[in-house]
Amino acid sequence: MTIDTELHGRPKILAIYTERRSALVRYFSSKTGSLDLAEDIAQDIATRIMGLPDTALAEISHPVAFLYRVGSNLMLDRAKSRQRAAARDHDWSSLQTTQTGLEPVADLPAADDAAHARQRMDQVMAVVATLRPQCRRAFHLHKLEGLSHAEVAVHLGISRSAVEKHISQALRTLLRELP
Repeated sequence: MTIDTELHGRPKILAIYTERRSALVRYFSSKTGSLDLAEDIAQDIATRIMGLPDTALAEISHPVAFLYRVGSNLMLDRAKSRQRAAARDHDWSSLQTTQTGLEPVADLPAADDAAHARQRMDQVMAVVATLRPQCRRAFHLHKLEGLSHAEVAVHLGISRSAVEKHISQALRTLLRELP
């Protein structure tokens, strides 16, 4: 190791970093309000220094100022990252919820309600599967696809009265078979 490296290279800046580490942590702790975040920033400063080529380190004329500048840039990068994450979370949340007064309310049902609804739908579909084919098709078109009685009649090529009878028969069967 030459004297020039000791004065201008990695060992010099690492020695200054080691000497100033506790001051860096105190400074960034006061800026961020978090000792843990300040410790992370101080660690990231060392990582950043270790990643720089010797030629870049040799050009640093004020190493202490350099350490604080690197730390400040890291702190700002973290703040920007948190803001972007918060904006992303807010955008996602606003798509998934409805605002009722001051409280956000999820548009999705509770997991146990959704599971119960799926089980109930499976039961309904099992009973519908036992219906006569024409009755089953009429029920499916009207109740599940949302067609009117007249549209179902045209689609199946039967009278509207026949559609109404099929739907009534399907509903009676469901009421009788389902608990």
